[in-house]
Amino acid sequence: MGTVIPISNQDRYRSQPNNNSSRPLADQPTAEPHDGALLDAYSAAVIEVVDKISPTVVKIEVSHHIPRRRGNQREENISGSGSGVIFTPDGFILTNSHVVHKAAAISATLSDGRNFKASLIGDDPFTDLAVIRIDPAFGGAGMQNLPAAILGDSQAIRIGQLVIAIGNPFGFQATVTAGVVSALGRSLRSGGGRLIDNVIQTDAALNPGNSGGPLVNSRGEVIGINTAMIPWAQGICFSIPVNTAKFIAARLMKDGRITRACLGIGGQVLDIAKPALRAHQLTGSRGVMIASIEHGGAAEKAGSLEGDVIIDFNDTRVESIDDLHRLLTSDMIGREVHLTVLRMEKKIALVIVPEELPGQ
Repeated sequence: MGTVIPISNQDRYRSQPNNNSSRPLADQPTAEPHDGALLDAYSAAVIEVVDKISPTVVKIEVSHHIPRRRGNQREENISGSGSGVIFTPDGFILTNSHVVHKAAAISATLSDGRNFKASLIGDDPFTDLAVIRIDPAFGGAGMQNLPAAILGDSQAIRIGQLVIAIGNPFGFQATVTAGVVSALGRSLRSGGGRLIDNVIQTDAALNPGNSGGPLVNSRGEVIGINTAMIPWAQGICFSIPVNTAKFIAARLMKDGRITRACLGIGGQVLDIAKPALRAHQLTGSRGVMIASIEHGGAAEKAGSLEGDVIIDFNDTRVESIDDLHRLLTSDMIGREVHLTVLRMEKKIALVIVPEELPGQ
């Protein structure tokens, strides 16, 4: 019988075949996605969206007749421009109210270079939205089959998702910028003085002329209408959510305007004294003081007085003018509502019938 030679663990390891590599497993390189591949995927997504949405984006040009008293000149023509997005095949276009409000003339230039006169269907300064339409008389049969954008669902937006903005900043047609959704649920003060709720914040660059253009997701669906930027900041831009735009556009196409209720008052926010808060067991700390009352308006008819502090509207606590604006919807017009005010530290119940906000 021959001599048995012991084999060490190291020798046993070395004696086993290794078909993969001579290096230990810890030294094996890990598979990682190539940066170039990620960039290519990002670029491909943006390019696909741009190819899909660009034909629906229009350049809007407007002119305004401004009264002047300068020698024999009685008025001056001032021009401006913005963007819009076609959302029906027969030429209805969504844009911003501030782009077309009180315009004397409107024209729309399509992505293929064709330019047509357009008419204002209606605008709502309180949401900064408007609908215009390419005049079929100038477009002919071709206006019945225009490329139309798909309006998505702004409720499905998530912070951090890719977004693409297309517009005409400074007149440079069909300019594309991309970024992400930076925040949701922002509030933005409109030109009409009311807050626009649930505004989308994005870092996709916007400039003058982008107003009214679409904010689009990676599927090429419009999720917002670009409306504003903060000029002294970088990367802080805002879009009106498309769900708001769909509601407003439907009302404008049906009635040409948006109706809202009003109380016929001028108000200001006031801190309520702590003894009054405790005496009336009020939540919050503020109310809306009636600073002025319109003659013959709803508040005067209801017996309101200057100095009254509104604290409750139909069993809903009121702490700001924006609270009142949210409650004064069109279905409140002509309907009795209960208003609770503080008058000389006393709680007074009033019945008021809101009227339609004039100038709508």
